[in-house]
Amino acid sequence: MAVSLREVDPVFHGAGQKDGLEIWRIEKLQAVPVPRESHGRFFIGDSYVILKTTALKNGSFRHDIHYWLGKDTSQDEAGTAAIKTVELDAALGGRAVQYREVQGNETEKFLSYFKPCIIPEEGGVASGFRHAEVNEREHVTRLFVCRGKHTVHVKEVLFARSSLNHDDIFILDTKSKIFQFNGSNSSIQERAKALEVVQYLKDTNHEGKCDVGAVEDGKLMADADAGEFWGLLGGFAPLPRKTFSEINGKDPAFSSKLICINKGQIVPVDCDVLTRELLDSTKCYLLDCGSEIYVWMGRETLLEERKRAGSAAEELLREGNRSKSHVIRLMEGFETVIFRSKFSKWPKKADAIVSDESRGKVTALLKRQGLNVKGLAKAAPVKEEPQPQIDCTGNLQVWRVNGSEKAFLSFSEQCKFYSGDCYIFQYSYPGDDGEECLIGTWFGKKSVQEERTTAISFSSKMIESLKFQAVMVRLYEGKEPAEFFSIFQNLVIFKGGVSTGYKKFVSENSIEDDTYSENGVALFRIQGSGPENMQAIQVDTVTTSLNSSYCYLLHDGDTVFTWIGNLSSSMDQELAERQLDVIKPNLQSRMLKEGSEYDQFWKLIGVKSEYPSQKIAKDQESDPHLFSCTFSKGVLKVGEIFNFTQDDLMTEDVFILDCHSCVFVWVGQHVDTKMRAQALSIGEKFLELDILMENSSQEMPVYIITEGSEPQFFTRFFIWDSAKSAMHGNSFERRLSIVKDGVKPKIDKPKRRPTASSHTGRSSVPDKSQRTRSMSFSPDRVRVRGRSPAFNALAANFENPNARNLSTPPPALRKPSPKPISPESAKPPPRAASIAAISASFERPRPTLIPKSIKASHDANKPQLEASKPRPEVNGKESTPAKDSPTLTPMIQEDVKEGQAEDEKGLAVYPYERLRTSSTNPVTDIDVTRRETYLSVAEFRERFGMAKEAFAKLPKWKQNRLKIALQLF
Repeated sequence: MAVSLREVDPVFHGAGQKDGLEIWRIEKLQAVPVPRESHGRFFIGDSYVILKTTALKNGSFRHDIHYWLGKDTSQDEAGTAAIKTVELDAALGGRAVQYREVQGNETEKFLSYFKPCIIPEEGGVASGFRHAEVNEREHVTRLFVCRGKHTVHVKEVLFARSSLNHDDIFILDTKSKIFQFNGSNSSIQERAKALEVVQYLKDTNHEGKCDVGAVEDGKLMADADAGEFWGLLGGFAPLPRKTFSEINGKDPAFSSKLICINKGQIVPVDCDVLTRELLDSTKCYLLDCGSEIYVWMGRETLLEERKRAGSAAEELLREGNRSKSHVIRLMEGFETVIFRSKFSKWPKKADAIVSDESRGKVTALLKRQGLNVKGLAKAAPVKEEPQPQIDCTGNLQVWRVNGSEKAFLSFSEQCKFYSGDCYIFQYSYPGDDGEECLIGTWFGKKSVQEERTTAISFSSKMIESLKFQAVMVRLYEGKEPAEFFSIFQNLVIFKGGVSTGYKKFVSENSIEDDTYSENGVALFRIQGSGPENMQAIQVDTVTTSLNSSYCYLLHDGDTVFTWIGNLSSSMDQELAERQLDVIKPNLQSRMLKEGSEYDQFWKLIGVKSEYPSQKIAKDQESDPHLFSCTFSKGVLKVGEIFNFTQDDLMTEDVFILDCHSCVFVWVGQHVDTKMRAQALSIGEKFLELDILMENSSQEMPVYIITEGSEPQFFTRFFIWDSAKSAMHGNSFERRLSIVKDGVKPKIDKPKRRPTASSHTGRSSVPDKSQRTRSMSFSPDRVRVRGRSPAFNALAANFENPNARNLSTPPPALRKPSPKPISPESAKPPPRAASIAAISASFERPRPTLIPKSIKASHDANKPQLEASKPRPEVNGKESTPAKDSPTLTPMIQEDVKEGQAEDEKGLAVYPYERLRTSSTNPVTDIDVTRRETYLSVAEFRERFGMAKEAFAKLPKWKQNRLKIALQLF
């Protein structure tokens, strides 16, 4: 790097070594550090240099440098700030992006550092070219204008009625009260954001103690706040129709111009199309886009040349009277997405990570030039936290799309997918705030478009039937997120397909049907992180499909080989053994270590050739980006929100959170129906546009999340308050209630659908530390995920104990967990007399809908549940659900032993017929959620025994159907 650093200001030594803000003010043409407690306080007579350092997930730092110019700063101070910015960039190794900020026209990135706003103050520091007195003053009445939907630009205007208009928001700050005047043409989002400024003024100027009033444009003297507001302005008068505007330097018709700066000479570059090849590493360039001027600095340029290029940009602004245009300076290799988007062709951007060797060279260069530095430090590598896994004690239902219909899969088949088919799955599980639901579609690599469309249609209807209180996800084979594998635990993906759509496609196109056959030759790659997250993927039966980092299963009918890669782990080998129980149960496999294969193995797999040894790369999660978006007539427009928080999610809008490995589309409660229906199309269009120019796959997972139903794997990107997404009203009404009353508004509804509760009022969802996961891997064994203890005990009588291989551990009993909410399962199936006999003895209490805030306070006064131990038997009665309450899947909760214990304590005993909810003479003054405890022990056993006897008399096919029906409940 041909850069001389002799003139780098020593004040910048050690800058940019930790995450956060560093600010310097120009005093007597020198950069002086600003104390942290004064960050965000700017004077209109001064110039500042601001460094924002961001620690990235890959362990490196990203630097953004801004120099801010107050409207009354001197030309010399402004010039010094520009030069110091270049010096600071040189001290950081030439990796920073530099921005010129002018008071009143700051970039949204800059304002995002000082949320909710900055309000420059009068005065400035004394300098060699200008003397300004900084005076502390008492509170005076001031009028501010606020503009911005996501980031607020605040400017003080003349305290007069003539300053008002219909398009903007105005804040009148008086000694005892703050008024917000909402122009009739302003949006709800702008009004809500302006209230953040009101809160800032209330806390800063009034110590949080003053009244707040909202005045609506056009309501005249409708209320006391409006009357008081207009009285301060000398009385009401119609506002002018002409909107208040400022010259912002933006020219939508401006044609971009490329200018070369070489040895102080300015030479326009004649070109019809901008391409990367036009930029020479030994020169600096100006790209004039009207509202922005980009200064591109080649890697081989000298520090003085870079300073001259910056001065040329400043001169260009002065000549064109464009003082409010932004100047953005970038170093070669560290160009922003917006700059790269100006060019028709730009090569794929490599990760801009400075190696340790490069840092050593920069450090040595600094030392040779006499600078006392310790070197350019690298950020401490951010420890990659594993993605939060969905609770695995939930309940799973799976359907295969078959033409224009969907077919429900049995429990032994729901974890066996085909690459030529499409699937719909619904997973209900206990979350932090009650039961959560995920509905997804999975598209095999060779599935047909018609069945993909059908799958989306079915899943959308399921989401709509649940009143959009479930999360929807669209997945492609090979791009599944960790949550998907955690749900299915043990997944096998076969080649080919069994749906009518796939068969029709193969037939019409005369394609060879390669659908898996258990009697044929097949090769499976085994992957996963453990027994509860493992997959077997059928691959082409060729040598190139092998990989030294994996284990494989190869079978030819009943002949099975287990191939152990030299780089595979002991866990991989264990998973291969477990998957053998699924693919080829009750068969022994021949173990083959890589390099010691039998001839028979190579005859089946083909001629031996080279194959890879590195694990298959997966999309890694990177630093997230939040975008606001509008979608109209198939055109998607997005704008990035910097340094985002939960408060940036407005209930009237749609937002996209891009974390590189997946995309979340967040839909507010007040989004119109048409926009809500296009949520998936918005996510797919976003991937198509590749906004961040990362060459992202269009098959990346897309989640659709409705406000109030945010899962943990979304909220982890925020400091999340679940109550905020369940408040009354629109964004403005919610924020106004907080600002005026100092408390949060009432919650409109519980964030989650609550699970069934026991008599103590506590949720019956077990504590996370006490939950266990399904350990059953045999295909002949009914899936036990989420079963109640009673059902486990009952099902154990009908399962073949010899169906499991010795290498497979037995299923673990677990506490009751919420059952899935399904549009189909909500409808009671027709029951035969035998089914009615057994279902009559299982009373299912319905949950009481309690908002989270009320429920939490109620739970605090209740004793700890003693019913946390697994219970072998069950009895219950069917209770009538409360009116207007959503249908939730009930749970079997009680056991015989507890019934005995309660009876021995002397509880009253009543006949079974009086305890039924349909009784003509029902018992009163009892705990209706625990009716079975009022049965005598004898009658309790008799009822449960009757159910088992009735069940045993059923034909085998009816027993199997009943077991499925009980699981659906």
